Parts: sequence; structure tokens; C-alpha cells
Amino acid sequence: MAQIYISLGSNINKAHYMRCALIALKPHFNDLVHSSVFESEAVGFAGNNFYNSVVGATTDMPLANVCSLLKQIERNNGRTANDKKFSPRTLDLDLLFYDDVICDSPAQLPRDEITKNAFVLQPLAEVAPHFYHPVAQQTIAELWREYNNPQQRLWKVEFSNP
Repeated sequence: MAQIYISLGSNINKAHYMRCALIALKPHFNDLVHSSVFESEAVGFAGNNFYNSVVGATTDMPLANVCSLLKQIERNNGRTANDKKFSPRTLDLDLLFYDDVICDSPAQLPRDEITKNAFVLQPLAEVAPHFYHPVAQQTIAELWREYNNPQQRLWKVEFSNP
């Protein structure tokens, strides 16, 4: 079984699509753990605030299948292949880790934004503080303690899991 972590984000009908993502993920993964949900301003473009969280789970699904499933869940929830990287979105599911795999295809692992964005790192630190980042060679808790970007503010929001 592989340990995986997935970031969830939405800035269109945020609570609805975050719940849709959790409902869609549950049948496919084991031992699902969901972080708190955080709200943050859009990064890289002017847009509505985002809801962000991280899910940890285990799976026996191969890496490529996990990536395909996440893209399919996004499409089922209104994402299109033409969506720009920095634009509003109904749902964004990014695989952050698949065990300690380091690769660029079928996804960049570990995902580069882990160490750059508070909206990924803080919820990840909640669900995986002792997980070891194989490139940074630190635990997630250590990376979060050392994170310093006062321009990226986020705050917890009330959210009831489905």
C-alpha cells in the first residue's frame, strides 16, 4: 500500500466542490484523513478566495491510475482541459506525494508547491507532520515551522465533512 497525500482547492462554489471531492475520493482510497479547511486569497491571479485542504490516504492503485482518477474527478466537477493554471476553478486536485517517489511524470512528485505555498503546507502539516519530504530531506512539520511568507495569509473555516 502506498501512502498518498492530495491537495484539494476550489474558489467557485467552494464548500460544495470541496464536499464533492471528498465524496468522490472516499470509495477509491483507504484510511482517508482530511485536514482542516483553510481559506486563502488567490495566488498568481486576481480572483475569489480559495478553500484548501489536504487528504491523506493509502492505496494499492498504481501512480498513473491515481493521477488519472484525480483528473477524472476534476472533470466530473466542471474542470476542463483548457483551464489556465492561474484561473478560477471548481476543483483542483493535486497529488503531493506517492510514498517517497520522485518523478516528473505522470505528475511532478513531490509537488513543487508544497514548500512554496502555505495553503498546501499548513494543511499537509496537520495530516502528515512526520512524513519525510524526500527532496527537502525534512519532515513536513519542520518545513512548516521554517516556512516564512507573510504575504500568504490563510485562516481556518468551518466545514462539515460529508
